[in-house]
This record gives sequence, C-alpha cells and structure tokens, in this order.
Amino acid sequence: MNSFVIEPCVVGMIGTNCYIVYRKNGERKEGEYFPGVVIDPGDNAPYILNRCRELGVKPETILLTHGHFDHILAVEDVRRSLGVPVYAGEWEMPLLEEPDLNLSPTGGEHMSLEADHWLKNGEILQLLGTKWTVLFTPGHTKGSVCYLVREEKVLFSGDTLFCQSVGRTDLPTGNPVELVESVTGLLSSLSEDMKVYPGHGEGTSIGYEKKRNPLAHSVR
Repeated sequence: MNSFVIEPCVVGMIGTNCYIVYRKNGERKEGEYFPGVVIDPGDNAPYILNRCRELGVKPETILLTHGHFDHILAVEDVRRSLGVPVYAGEWEMPLLEEPDLNLSPTGGEHMSLEADHWLKNGEILQLLGTKWTVLFTPGHTKGSVCYLVREEKVLFSGDTLFCQSVGRTDLPTGNPVELVESVTGLLSSLSEDMKVYPGHGEGTSIGYEKKRNPLAHSVR
C-alpha cells in the first residue's frame, strides 16, 4: 500500500504544529526507513527525532513556512542530527538571520538561522515522489510560504491560514493588506476539497474556510 502520511507533532510554548510527512510503501522491513519531510520543527528536537524513529521515517528535507522562533527553534538540532538541508522562502532571509525579528529571545534564545536553499514563488520541489509547489503568501511575515501538494490535495499553510482564522500581522515584517491578498488568493484559487494543515490548531479545508473564515467575504 502506497500512502501519503501526515503526522502532526505539537511542540513548544505556543503549541506549534510540526509535521512529519512521509510516503509509506507497504510494510517496512527491518533496517529500512520510509522517506520523509519535516515541516516547521519549532521546538523539542529530541521528541521530533524520536517520533521519526518510532514511525520508521528518515527525513530527507526540512521545510519552513516562515521564520518566527516557534517554528524554528529545533531546526539546527534536527538538521545536524539528520544531515539534511533546510528550505525557506527567499524573502524570509532577514527575519531568519535577525533574532529581534524572529523573536527568538522570547523563547530564551538569540537565534540566527540560514537556510541551505532559498525558495522562489512557484518553485516546484520533487519530494516523496510528488510535486510540492511553493506559494509565496506574505502578510504574517514578508517571506511566509505555503506548500501545496496538489496531487494529494494538501496545503501546509503555516501561520497564513487557520481554521476560521488567519495569521496575525502585528509582528515584525507583518502586513495586513498583504495577508488579505494572500488568504483570499488561496481561497479563490484552490479546490474546496483541499485539506489545510496550519501552523497552529486543528486542520481545516478550503471549502470550510470559504464558508467560515472571516476573510471569505473578500473572495471574488
């Protein structure tokens, strides 16, 4: 059985959704691992790494939706332990590099992070045997991105789109006008059966948000 599996891990002081995503190809044999991706390792690297081992997953990539501290605190430890590259939107570079912008002092650290690959809007990543499209969705931060896996009808929305809510814009590089444009763009362009996996809270769908999200009235 070939299945696309999404395992949420809630980590850190703000309850961030870190996702372990992997392709399960039948029953795993001893000594073998399923290829995987880790999205937003926000804290507690030992827990994330242990969960990967329990699932039999060997992550090949770390994807970041944006650079706030609660989404990146475990990045260096996970990257070092697994020896895998980190991907982030190219416009998020200043925020990731500057502790006062990524708010890492709030979490007790002064963290500066550099991605291995800086992503462009519309870029296609080949991960887990399928295409992941990088969607720039500024507003929560200047360089926020969502990851669209159209074949699996899945969107990883970070802190751009939540269940019946949207990301805040009062933090460094946030912009309310850009956020409205980003969210309404997602709601108007994606199919209603697209499942949404946000950076905090429960999952949702594009169809549900078109009915219940406070910005839904702005969709044309």
